[in-house]
Amino acid sequence: MQYETVFILTPVLSDAQMKEAVEKFAKVLTDNGASIVNTEEWGLRKLAYPIQKKSTGFYSLIEFEADPQVIRKLEIAYRRDERVLRWLTFRQDKYAAQYAAKRRARRAAQPQAQTVETKED
Repeated sequence: MQYETVFILTPVLSDAQMKEAVEKFAKVLTDNGASIVNTEEWGLRKLAYPIQKKSTGFYSLIEFEADPQVIRKLEIAYRRDERVLRWLTFRQDKYAAQYAAKRRARRAAQPQAQTVETKED
């Protein structure tokens, strides 16, 4: 089954600490037999409401294919890590999976278009 998880990390982390946390959760998935389809780091964003007296957080997304038992292990890892403010994991239906594939293709095409423009200048 295909899943998508979005989690928010505390804003007091450095870039290296934030990347290390994302790699840790990706490793939890791969160690339990999941295959990672896509990862995106959305960066520091303003929260809709304060969480633990913080108004911003680092957003990250991981799309993966795994058995349902892996979700429990991933969410236990989220609960044990004090850097995680919030998370949401859900199973993609076939329409969400198609939309995610189109979004990935569109994101992959954008940097190429930008590099073509800069080469012409």
